[in-house]
Amino acid sequence: MPSRRRRVLAALTIAPLGLTGLAVLAPSASAASPDLVISEAYGGGGNSRATLRSDFVELANRGQADVDLTGWTLRYYSASGTTPQTTSLSGQVVAGGRYLVKQADGANTSLPALPTPDATGTVPMSSSGARVEIVRPDGQVADRLGWGAATTAEGAAADATSNETSVARTDVCVDTDNNAADFAVGAPTPQNSSTTPVVCEPDDGEEPPVDEPETIAEIQGSHHLSPFDGAKVNGVEGVVTAVSSSGFWLQSTTPDDDEATSEAVLVYTRSTPTVAVGDTVTVDGVVDEFRPGGSSGWDNLTTTEIVSPVVTKTGTGDVPEPVVLGEDRTAPQQTIDAEDPKSVEYDDAAFRPDRDAIDFYESMEGMQVGVRDAEVVGPTGYEIPVVPGSAVEATRSSAGGVVYGGYDQPNAMRVLVDDVLLPSGSLPDADVRDRLPGLVAGPLDYSFANFKLLATQVPTVEDGGLEREVTQPQHDRELSVASFNVENLAPGNDQGKFDRLAGQVVTNLRSPDVIAVEEVQDNSGPTDDGTVDSSATTDKLIAAIEAAGGPTYEAHWVDPQDKADGGQPGGNIRNVLLHRTDRDIDFVERSSGAADHETSVAKDKKGPYLTESPGRVAPSSEAFADSRKPLVGEYRFRGERVFVAAVHFSSKGGDDPLFGRWQQPVRSSEDARHEQAREVRALADDLLAADPQAKFVVAGDVNDFEFSETSDILADIVEGSGTTAMTDLPRTLPPSERWTYVYDGNSQVLDHIFVSPALATLDSKKKNAGPFRPGKGHRPAFTYDIVHTNSPFADQDSDHDPQVVHLDLKK
Repeated sequence: MPSRRRRVLAALTIAPLGLTGLAVLAPSASAASPDLVISEAYGGGGNSRATLRSDFVELANRGQADVDLTGWTLRYYSASGTTPQTTSLSGQVVAGGRYLVKQADGANTSLPALPTPDATGTVPMSSSGARVEIVRPDGQVADRLGWGAATTAEGAAADATSNETSVARTDVCVDTDNNAADFAVGAPTPQNSSTTPVVCEPDDGEEPPVDEPETIAEIQGSHHLSPFDGAKVNGVEGVVTAVSSSGFWLQSTTPDDDEATSEAVLVYTRSTPTVAVGDTVTVDGVVDEFRPGGSSGWDNLTTTEIVSPVVTKTGTGDVPEPVVLGEDRTAPQQTIDAEDPKSVEYDDAAFRPDRDAIDFYESMEGMQVGVRDAEVVGPTGYEIPVVPGSAVEATRSSAGGVVYGGYDQPNAMRVLVDDVLLPSGSLPDADVRDRLPGLVAGPLDYSFANFKLLATQVPTVEDGGLEREVTQPQHDRELSVASFNVENLAPGNDQGKFDRLAGQVVTNLRSPDVIAVEEVQDNSGPTDDGTVDSSATTDKLIAAIEAAGGPTYEAHWVDPQDKADGGQPGGNIRNVLLHRTDRDIDFVERSSGAADHETSVAKDKKGPYLTESPGRVAPSSEAFADSRKPLVGEYRFRGERVFVAAVHFSSKGGDDPLFGRWQQPVRSSEDARHEQAREVRALADDLLAADPQAKFVVAGDVNDFEFSETSDILADIVEGSGTTAMTDLPRTLPPSERWTYVYDGNSQVLDHIFVSPALATLDSKKKNAGPFRPGKGHRPAFTYDIVHTNSPFADQDSDHDPQVVHLDLKK
């Protein structure tokens, strides 16, 4: 049986703390630079429409004394990079003067050159966004500029640039340590050391006074970032509530009356702390906002920590009772953030724990929280997703989960129970509908774009009795078509995976006539050896189905070009069509077998047919670059032509998470799926233009929701085409049944079957009156079922549920 999968970083005793050492790339600039600052950066040199041939960084001295640059360096990082490219500096910058660092030339060297540079490097800079830092001889960062998509910056990153624009400080005498406030985008204006100095008004030599916080609540503040970030704090009092291998949580014993301010903070000791739960201590240290995930976690919120601590034990005390979610405080049910501030960390972003779930959980960061009699809404994986045992307002799935039924239904009350404070792998297996009886409590943490309840005791599981579904039998006259994502199936997988998948095909799906199979790997699996054929994989699956008492299937596919279809490196993932050989169904083979050959629709006296079968849909289209190409085949079922396409669209990787700092989340990955849907819809339009009664099924992992634009493109009428819409079968189900996948406790549709009008509706007045519309006097010509065999269970054979449709072809 498959073992539970865990994130690599979860092997650390506590994920966010274990990452801290990795995330510290260089000492931070924690206050406005008194002397050298970055005054301008430009990365479009020599590019199309550029006005200069070279990239550059300009420095300015806002201080009152000349600066000797011996030992100083300039570091450049890509927007999300962690490895710098360094340029050595030399000479001096007079008070009020400028200093020009030339970097790489672009392709168009006929453009005007920069003024004579004061230092020269070879770094090809990004034209849209990056990070540059001035570093003192002792390694301290004097000043930092992040712009565009830079994941590290002072405050918020400055705006993105283009080939024609640079980002420049609006006043070289002002450094607020907020790049977004200090810099503006405009035409590049490089200046070197010959520029007339502009001497700034002298500072008084002292940092502006900062009130010393007296309590943890004051350190946390009523915002996502501490008002004391970077400040030294002394004598912070509290009681230790939980301990990890590299820190502990400290909670106040004298809370204020403001629910917007958390009463706990994480104290990062780097090594195993010497304190124990129940110790009362005082802590001296520095407040730091740690963003888990380092440079790859730029979507994440930060966690407030006290770092470099000096801890003094003062006695012992009682650990505060946890805030019980759903009883003491209830999260906003369906609102993560009601505004559109771009970043919840901006100073002007409203902080409304009463309205916004992202603020609600932030207001309890680090505090002892709990859930009582929690209901499991996602299977045990890296964590156990639960909702409180009371006060839950959500559309419930047929299995007892919560349905993600729209972008306005994020089910914000979900919490993930994590075991990073427990022995590794100690979370018990739990399925949807199970319950965690009693109180599960621990500090509220954040990592991997989710709030986590770090359990301090292993929870017990009360079995909810969920069983794997079995679909209904089909009538002999019906054609059954299924879709099944088998999750990176390769010959090297344990035989048990093949046997269990075969059992689902035979028992739960009742051996469908045609199966669109996604995520079939080549004969060598993830080994990157140039193999592209997958006959060993399909042969092993077909043999397992026979051994399970099922019929013999025949497989058809087109081998992809090596490493051209995305997926696990070396696996050469592809879609495959299987069909039964014991039923009155024949595959029409009319194919060159070439990966770059595109199938198209032709017509003879019997109607439309495919020029390639099996064939690939638009394999040369940019829509499918580095992505799985749809596979389409032509069948004869009792003399009738039926066309079936197996699809697996691009993943959601790269989208902003629901509980990330960027609100509202941007779903950047869907642009690719929209184009992919248009290519498949174009094939449908060609078939229906040739014959409005054409029988066409599109089945597979669309990687998007039934309410998404991707699904609309496939289902809706295309203007000017004269064709009626395909029917998206998940939309025909009750909301409680609309789910094929469970992600972080949200039950959602990713897999679809679409059918053409001739397969959707039988009507008493017309032969075919598609698309199918419930309540419009239409009788569906299909029976559709999402067969929940995997996604709600901790013991999975795949992370997707299969689906099947029985099609009545009788006229």
